[in-house]
Amino acid sequence: MTGSDTPIAAVIDFRVRVPSAARPPIAAGGEVYTQYEAGLDIGQGWHKDHDGLMAGMGAAGGAHAVLHAEYEHGDLADALNEEVAGQVAQHPNRFSGFGTVTLEPIRLMAAVRQLERVAAMGLRGVNVQPSFFGHDIDSRQMYPIYAKATELGLPIAIHTGVNYSRRHPIDAERPVRLDQVACDFPEATLIACHAAWPWVPELVAVARRHPNVLIDFGGLAPKYLGVPGSGWEVMLRFMDRVLRHQVLFATDWPVFPQHRALDEWRGLGLRPQTMQALMADNARRVLSSQREVVLA
Repeated sequence: MTGSDTPIAAVIDFRVRVPSAARPPIAAGGEVYTQYEAGLDIGQGWHKDHDGLMAGMGAAGGAHAVLHAEYEHGDLADALNEEVAGQVAQHPNRFSGFGTVTLEPIRLMAAVRQLERVAAMGLRGVNVQPSFFGHDIDSRQMYPIYAKATELGLPIAIHTGVNYSRRHPIDAERPVRLDQVACDFPEATLIACHAAWPWVPELVAVARRHPNVLIDFGGLAPKYLGVPGSGWEVMLRFMDRVLRHQVLFATDWPVFPQHRALDEWRGLGLRPQTMQALMADNARRVLSSQREVVLA
């Protein structure tokens, strides 16, 4: 069998956005959401509901998804954390959850208490997007957040690479900054969300240096990894070999449809063992670092 026709056991989508009534209308997000809407052609897809997520998972053969309390403006951290925890509690075999902290503004002791609450609610990690709030990945203000998350055993998912908001420079999200964090927190599990395009070779080097750095591909069209000149060539080569155990299938649903993502990954000719690691095994390892995850 090839990577395209090998069955994958228990596909896990490692990052989807919570379909939440707590998420405000796009207009309330001002330029951040409107620029994303234009860049990704997502329209009102931000607000697809829980049934839409479950239907998408079923169409893609997905057994489990990790809901992220991910936001790009204002202060939605507590509301989204509660929403994620509530949905995980209702469907523990279908969902795990990542919480978040307030970054606008950063109040460090408040953020520490939010992390403690995230862990107490049984969420499995924390998602942060420093650049959307004017912070570099390796900003000193982020370090107490990383330290507390690491102490609590919470993996840290960090937005890397290009984004479609023109409010803050993307240099804040370069993988070399993640390299500094990995050097300072060798015990942390760090997840580079969106795989850091256009600095793909840089991220490959960081992940090769640090086994505790994983890469998710949420919000991306996987087919471009196989297009010469796209900038993804080195990632495709390395993830099929030495980085096989550091990659995670993710869609950033509803930004990218799950069934389409799965079909495009299957068309890239990756080795069967790579596909199994990408689609399920690596995610299962990260999620089971705290407790066993039972997949439906």
